[in-house]
Amino acid sequence: MTIINSNPRREARILAVGAHRPARVVPNSELVERIDSSDEWIQQRTGISTRHWAGPEESLTDMAVEASKVAIARAGLTADQIDTIIFATITYPFQTPSASTDVGARLGIERAAAFDVNAACAGFSYSVGLANDMVRSGTSTYALVIGAEKISDFLDLDDRATSFIFADGAGAVVIGPSDHVGIGPSIMGSDVTNRDAIAMEPSWLDYKPGADLAATAWPVIHQEGQKVFRWAVYEVAKVGKEVIEKSGLQPSDIAAFIPHQANERIIDSLAKSMELPDSVIIARDIRTTGNTSAASIPLAMDRLLTQHPELHGKNALLLGFGAGLVFSGQVVELPPAPLK
Repeated sequence: MTIINSNPRREARILAVGAHRPARVVPNSELVERIDSSDEWIQQRTGISTRHWAGPEESLTDMAVEASKVAIARAGLTADQIDTIIFATITYPFQTPSASTDVGARLGIERAAAFDVNAACAGFSYSVGLANDMVRSGTSTYALVIGAEKISDFLDLDDRATSFIFADGAGAVVIGPSDHVGIGPSIMGSDVTNRDAIAMEPSWLDYKPGADLAATAWPVIHQEGQKVFRWAVYEVAKVGKEVIEKSGLQPSDIAAFIPHQANERIIDSLAKSMELPDSVIIARDIRTTGNTSAASIPLAMDRLLTQHPELHGKNALLLGFGAGLVFSGQVVELPPAPLK
């Protein structure tokens, strides 16, 4: 007998976005002494003036739950209507069970499909692509996509290459059915020849059978800044151009550019290389939020819509890139204004 598809194909879109930033704001002045630097040097190199760090009492999933509650409410849904949870993160400190099931339990979502995505700073964009495919195929109706990090737990505050870059926070979107295309084709990939340019060290791969794990150093994040910068500027820009082309659009059809908030110089170089017109509004959440890896795109989306409400329902290019070296992007229709 022939297999029957009981879920006819449909389209999907982002219905709402939510965000959560920890209360503690950390200015550059709090970090410069340990790395023999200055506020001016940090801002010139990265664009960052402040970032948010969660305290010991606020966990990764605490932040994710708060962002998810906002997104679900703005979508006009209740938690029990969510049937898929995709959680993009690299800083959940447990191998299993997953961060996504923790969020599901705390939101009272008992039977949702739930899994984590470890694609670093491209994780949210990867997850949007997966959720889009699931909703379009009928596998899911309402998918909660979360990007959240508590990178402050994995920082070496004496490392001049990373201590001032990374930050904490959570963002979430709800993706659901649409009567028109709301999420374009996703491009996902990796440059594995440079996979160690950003890494947690020591790696679990370094642990030998029989080793005293209690005596093993806690992993912290390291990166080869110049290598990552060159790769992002020259290679990721090509991905952005391809994403726009595969969506059947021109750069002039894009209203907003929401890249991973890695570095303001990278953001500016990407926009220039992709020949985005001056009319495109560029998300610059990096300045006061820092680099929050998988959380950076949804956090930047939420802030951009707060600052520019006229962008609700307009086309935006999402572009994530990071450790691996992985990349992903798609053009999305930004969510409508939140329901009152």
